[in-house]
Amino acid sequence: MNKPILIILLVLNAIVLLGQLWPEGAPPFARMVNITFLVAVMLFLLRTLFPGTTKGK
Repeated sequence: MNKPILIILLVLNAIVLLGQLWPEGAPPFARMVNITFLVAVMLFLLRTLFPGTTKGK
């Protein structure tokens, strides 16, 4: 179940890294991708650290 989430995070990470390495080539939606990536990683890590709290218990 975590594999699709990890693939999405990896793609977002690549976009964020490319924007940092080549800021002139960053797309206009780069700021939104950065924010989405940070929030998604935070949620993934919280879900990984506390697995029993999101299963309706």
